[in-house]
Amino acid sequence: MNARPWLKIVSVLIGLFLTVPTMIVVPMSFSASDTFRFPPAEWSLKWYESLFTAPQWTDAILNSLQVGLIAAGLATVLGTAAAIGLSRLGERTRGLATGFLLSPIIIPNILIALVIFTAFLRAGLTGSLFGIALAHTALALPYVVIAVSARLQGMNPVLATAGGSLGARPWSVFRKITLPLALPGVLSGAVLAFVISFDEVVIALFLQSPTATTLPVLMFNSVTVQIDPTISAASSLTVLVVSVPILLAQMIGARRGKRERQR
Repeated sequence: MNARPWLKIVSVLIGLFLTVPTMIVVPMSFSASDTFRFPPAEWSLKWYESLFTAPQWTDAILNSLQVGLIAAGLATVLGTAAAIGLSRLGERTRGLATGFLLSPIIIPNILIALVIFTAFLRAGLTGSLFGIALAHTALALPYVVIAVSARLQGMNPVLATAGGSLGARPWSVFRKITLPLALPGVLSGAVLAFVISFDEVVIALFLQSPTATTLPVLMFNSVTVQIDPTISAASSLTVLVVSVPILLAQMIGARRGKRERQR
């Protein structure tokens, strides 16, 4: 029996399950009603105006962007270095080190948040954007390691060896050979790290302060504390910020892969 039709049906159902809520939230963000209403009776941009003019929302957006960029930068540098280091370890040691680096994916975020909150409380990093960025770096690091490691596994190790045998120093080999070949994985990891940080709420709830509140935390508070339809506009913005970088990375990767196959 051919399983492809069933796989297509299952894929379509999963896609609908993931996208239908978005299809409801986005139209609600253009509603003129003062409450959540779908479908909207009248259309308006007032909730987007509130999102980009109200101080608490603009501050939260800027905080999330700042934290996401810092976390993405740190996670990309550390994750790339870790992936290169893992590629040079023995099989047994590599397995143990990989399991340790990927543990944040397995451990529930609430447990990570409790540990980070306890450690950061003693270090005085709670209530600061830098503290939130450091915590998000720990969460995003495994995704960078996975993306870069996958790229390094497809790279011919003879190229780096040849560069060294011709007299190039290790830094030159990394800069001129390893990094250009691993760049698609590095960029993919950076995009994933930014998305993970921008969308994270559990750890940010523990580390927040009146001056260090990210957009997901403010959205959470808007749902639990008060009914503010501005959250529909914030949700649409979050979907846009999270989806566009991933789609762009996929498009760039697909074009790059097509050019490589043509060669």
